[in-house]
Amino acid sequence: MEQQSKPRARRRGRAEAKATPFERTTNYSQLKNPFPPMKVFSDDQIEDMHATALRTLEELGMRVLLPEAVALFKAGGARVEGDMVYLGREMVEAALATAPKSITGRAGARHRDITLELGSLVFQPGAGAPHATDLVRGRRPGSARDFNELLQLTQHFDVFQMMPPLVEPQDVPTHVRHYFTMESQLTLTDKFPFVFARGTPQAEQSFEMLAGFRGLSDEAFKAEPHCYTIINTNSPRTLDVPMAQGLIDFARAGQISIVTPFTLMGAMAPITVAGAITLSHAEALAAITLTQLVRAGAPVCYGTFTSNVDMKSGAPAFGTPSHFQASLAAGQLARFTGLPWRSAAGSASNLNDVQAANENQMGLWGCLMAGATVIIHSAGWLEGGLSVSYEKLVTDAEVLNMIAELCAGADAGPDEIGFENALSEVQPSGHFFATTQTMARYNSAFYAPHVHDYANFGTWTERGAEDANTRATKVWQDILAADKRPAVDEGKHGALKEYIARQSEAGGAPPES
Repeated sequence: MEQQSKPRARRRGRAEAKATPFERTTNYSQLKNPFPPMKVFSDDQIEDMHATALRTLEELGMRVLLPEAVALFKAGGARVEGDMVYLGREMVEAALATAPKSITGRAGARHRDITLELGSLVFQPGAGAPHATDLVRGRRPGSARDFNELLQLTQHFDVFQMMPPLVEPQDVPTHVRHYFTMESQLTLTDKFPFVFARGTPQAEQSFEMLAGFRGLSDEAFKAEPHCYTIINTNSPRTLDVPMAQGLIDFARAGQISIVTPFTLMGAMAPITVAGAITLSHAEALAAITLTQLVRAGAPVCYGTFTSNVDMKSGAPAFGTPSHFQASLAAGQLARFTGLPWRSAAGSASNLNDVQAANENQMGLWGCLMAGATVIIHSAGWLEGGLSVSYEKLVTDAEVLNMIAELCAGADAGPDEIGFENALSEVQPSGHFFATTQTMARYNSAFYAPHVHDYANFGTWTERGAEDANTRATKVWQDILAADKRPAVDEGKHGALKEYIARQSEAGGAPPES
C-alpha cells in the first residue's frame, strides 16, 4: 500500500506542476465536412440522370414567364416557342464551365466571411416561415419583433454562418419591408446577409443600402459577393417572373443566387427518388444557365430541396428515408457538376417534440452524408416551414455545435496518446482524474452543452425537473436579455436611416410579381 501511495502522491504533484490550460480551438465559422460522401446510386446511374435532365430541357423544355429571361435564353442559342424555352446541352455545359466552383462571400466582419465550395460546410436556421412560436407567447404571425429577435439568436450561435429571413415580418408593409429587413441585418448581425428577390427595384435598393453601409463603391460591390438570395423554381419545369428576375438582378450585380427547386415526390415531381431528383436537376441547370448568360462567372450555387408527400393526406413530409436518399442523390449530381450546393433539413412536426428532433436529425445527416455545402432549415423549422420555433432553434443549435466539434477532428499526437502524461502516471486499478493530461484539459476536453442536462435523476429533480424545451426557453430569453450587438458605425447607420426615410416618403418599392 505504501509503495502504491507514494508514486500516486508524487505523480499528482508532478501533474499539478506541469498542467497548463488547454484551449479549445474549434472554429465554428469556417467548417469543413469531415465525412466521406455517400452514394445512393451508381456513377452510371448518375450519368444517366444527368443525361435525362439534359434531354428534358432539350425536348420538353422549361416554361419561362419573364420575357427578358426568354430573350436572354434565345440570344444564347435556345429554341423558343412562346414562353417555352428549349435548351441545348451545349448551352448548359458552357454555363457549368463558367460558373465558379468556389465562392467567397464577404460578411460584415472579415472573420465571418464564408467560402462556398465542395467540402465546406455552412449552416443556416429555418427560413421563410409565416409564423413564429415559443412557449411563452405561443404561435403567432411573424412580426418585426420576431424577425429581429430571431436574427439576434442566429447571431449568438457561431455555428450559423449565413443569415436567412427566419420569419416574414408581416406587420411591416411589403413596399417598405426590404428597408426594415436590411437595416435589421446590418445592425443586429455581422454575418452574411440575405436579400429577397422580389423585383428589380427592391433588389437594387437593397444593394444600395448594403454597399453604402459597408462603404463600397458600385464597382467594389459588384466585384465580390456581399449577399445572397434563394431562387425557387415552380416545379414542374416553370420559372416564374420574380424568380427569373432575381436570377438576372443578382447575376448582374455579382451577388449569389442559390438555385433551389422544391420538389415533392408524388406531387410536383415523379414519385421515385431518381425521377424527382432528375427533374430537380433539370430545373437547376436551366436556372444556372440563365445566370451565366447574364454574366459569365456570376456566383451561383446548385441546390435542391426534395422530399416526399404523405400519400394519405398530400402534406409534405421531411426527415424521411426518401428525403435522406434524395439528398444523397443531389450530392452526387452536385459533385458531377463541381458546383457548391445547398440542401435542407427541416421537420413537419407541429411542435418541438421527439418527432421534430427525429425528422430534423434524419434530414440533417442526409445532408451531411451527401456533402452539402449549405444546409438550410437546419434549426428551428416546424410544420414543414409554416413556423420557426425559438426553443427548437436553441435545441437544434446544440446538435449543430456537436457536429461542428466533429468537424474539428481529433488529434493523436504524443500528448493526446498520453504515455508520458497519462498512462504511465496511473497504477493498475487507479484513475485518471489527476493525471497531467487531465489537469491540463479538464475544463476544455469535452463539448459543454448550452441546453442539454447531464445531471443524474436526483440532481435533475432537485433543480426543478425541467425538460429540454423549458431549459431552451431560458436560453433564448437570456440571449435576448443580454442584447449583444456588433459595433456599428453611427455615421453610416445615420446615412442608412436617411436613405430609408427618403425612399419610404417617395413610396418605397412594391414587390413585383
